[in-house]
Amino acid sequence: MISGGIPIGRYFGIQVKLHWSWFIIFVVITWALAAIYFPTVYPDWAVGGHVLVGVATSLLFFLSVLAHELAHSVVAKRNNIPIDAITLFLFGGVSQMTSEPKRPEIELRMSIAGPLTSLILGLGFLVIWYVTVYVVDIEPVAALAFWLGWINVILAGFNLIPGFPLDGGRVLRSLLWWRSRDLRKSTRIASAIGRGIGFAFIFGGVFLIFGGFWFQGLWIAFIGWFLENAASASYRQLALRETLQGHSADEIMTKECLAISPRLTVSQVVEDFILRTGRRCFPVVDDSRVLGLVTMHNVKEVPRDEWPNRTARDAMTPLDQLRSVKPSEDLSNVMDVMTSEDINQLPVVDKGEIIGMVSRDNLLSFINTRKELEK
Repeated sequence: MISGGIPIGRYFGIQVKLHWSWFIIFVVITWALAAIYFPTVYPDWAVGGHVLVGVATSLLFFLSVLAHELAHSVVAKRNNIPIDAITLFLFGGVSQMTSEPKRPEIELRMSIAGPLTSLILGLGFLVIWYVTVYVVDIEPVAALAFWLGWINVILAGFNLIPGFPLDGGRVLRSLLWWRSRDLRKSTRIASAIGRGIGFAFIFGGVFLIFGGFWFQGLWIAFIGWFLENAASASYRQLALRETLQGHSADEIMTKECLAISPRLTVSQVVEDFILRTGRRCFPVVDDSRVLGLVTMHNVKEVPRDEWPNRTARDAMTPLDQLRSVKPSEDLSNVMDVMTSEDINQLPVVDKGEIIGMVSRDNLLSFINTRKELEK
């Protein structure tokens, strides 16, 4: 559901990104702390003190969210589940897994790691609060630690709500899965509960709005909408994955790859190949040697006024930089690659040669055909 983002570093070998919506919630929380919470609780502080402690508290809160997600991801990696990245966004953070856990006990460990980390952080901050109030008397640190302590405890509790895809919903799914040995049925039950909790949040938010608490109500309703959509999407994704599993890239790939010369101009590629054939990607071949691939994305990156002067070789993605799949690659993995890297087609490469292309259209056509046959 969340793609893209600004890379801010790697931790434990995992890329961390900031989604654009993170900046919105960071500003909102910082403003709420610096302009409302701290001035109300500590009115004797100077304005600069409120702002400084507010910014520091907000930053530490998001570091706490990152620690929560890293805990999930580290446990996943230790159980051989690849993690593409962690993205911090409006509602916290999300770990982008390229595959589901293979056993219920693995999912249980992964799911509980995040809330446990938040709980430990919360208790740690509350210990700091106690020390800075009753031992050394450092009021700004005590104020910061008190808020962070309780917010991390609340974060742990919220995530343990038994509605998929929250951590508590994943815990529930793992227990149902362990008992029934049926992942799809367990996901359907956990997702249904997650949707129910989402609707409850929406109705509760609407009730608060009509009660005059419009900001709190709108925020709770928005969270409910997000939970309901995430629960629905999670089940659909699993159903799609099961539809694709057991089928390989060579079953649906387009084998007739129309090759082009590296000396063609981008204008010629567009006029003579893209517009006339309707295809969106072409291997660039010189003397029977594949040099790379030109796609619609490559063409759009070249300024239009340079199309007559730039060649296919200039615009292409070189073969050694292409994200490709093997003919035997499972289609569920192909879908994961396309989704995580936001690409529309993948070359199928065998022994260094492009033997076909798999596009989103190929995948959608295959999925729709399988659905028709199942009716």
